[in-house]
Amino acid sequence: MNDPRVDPVSPEASALTGRVMMNQSWRDLTFLHWAIDPAMVAHRMPPGVRPDTLDGVTYVGLIPFRMVGAGIASGPGVPWLGSFLETNVRLYSVDETGRRGIVFLSLDTDRAAVVVGARGAFGLPYRWARMRYGVSGDVHSYDARLRRPGTRPKSHVVVRAGARRQSTELDEFLSARWGLHVRQWGRTLYVPNHHEVWPMHDAEVLALDDELVASVGLPGLSTRPPDHVAFSPGVRTNFAFPRSANVR
Repeated sequence: MNDPRVDPVSPEASALTGRVMMNQSWRDLTFLHWAIDPAMVAHRMPPGVRPDTLDGVTYVGLIPFRMVGAGIASGPGVPWLGSFLETNVRLYSVDETGRRGIVFLSLDTDRAAVVVGARGAFGLPYRWARMRYGVSGDVHSYDARLRRPGTRPKSHVVVRAGARRQSTELDEFLSARWGLHVRQWGRTLYVPNHHEVWPMHDAEVLALDDELVASVGLPGLSTRPPDHVAFSPGVRTNFAFPRSANVR
């Protein structure tokens, strides 16, 4: 059986089809990525989905940022509940129809209600954490510590954001993702999204002490310098309702 055609990487999304389920802004994001053999994470993919690769490797991302003004459908942001801090650990995926996407290994946030709602409705692996974000000039700092019994993995990231850059091939491979893959209700779903082109900036890592990547079963990875670093002031995005990952 031949592999299906894989959609080309494009920094611009096609129009979102279907009704808008939610809208939100992602702000002040830092992208930290480590290259990894796709065989090491293939078992973490939902059925019908495999690791997406560039030059023979795939990537594990640690992405801290601010969620701002998340709203239902195309409505305004929900007060308080729609703005929070988040750090996610994610993989890069492609399904049997050739659609590229993201698979989340964890999404940590300081809003307990978001954890309960997102886990129940979409099966996304949200976790409740104490979190803090600070900015001083062009220096951004992100802190997270899981709220749970026993060991409480933490993360401390500090970067200096630089000038906007022309997006590289790797920047686009990692950021031009127009949906996510998730296993829920006994099947693999694809949740499409749409946003403007990511503005990517140079970034320098000033501090990195992370245990979140190890906490999802990838020990030792974030103890070495990342293979990809970038900062973005962010984008506004719309999500459509989930659909089967096996159907266009």
